[in-house]
Amino acid sequence: MIRFTGITFDPNFKQKAAANFERTQKYIDSETLRYSDPYVPWKEGFMKKSGKTGTVLGSGVVEYTVPYAKKQYYTNAGRGKEGLNAAKGTKGLRGAFFFERMKADHKDDILRGVKGK
Repeated sequence: MIRFTGITFDPNFKQKAAANFERTQKYIDSETLRYSDPYVPWKEGFMKKSGKTGTVLGSGVVEYTVPYAKKQYYTNAGRGKEGLNAAKGTKGLRGAFFFERMKADHKDDILRGVKGK
């Protein structure tokens, strides 16, 4: 007969796990910003910059803080600089639903980076 009397954890287990989680979340947040950069609508760069200034790395929330960010996220037609539907034949990635499109293209890259940590 085998008797299990309990599991003993390292006394610092909780602190180490929390530190690992925080480091991983910071990585995911920063990579989300980095990979989203070429997808974010850009006229003068304020929205793109607001993602960096409005996001607390490690919080799990990437936030674009300019007042028009929500409208641009849902309705941007991608006709601006490097837009999906840019004039003059210069097609790019910028336009509506930029996070969802970035995620479709780069989710696996981010997950591979997390596994490599």
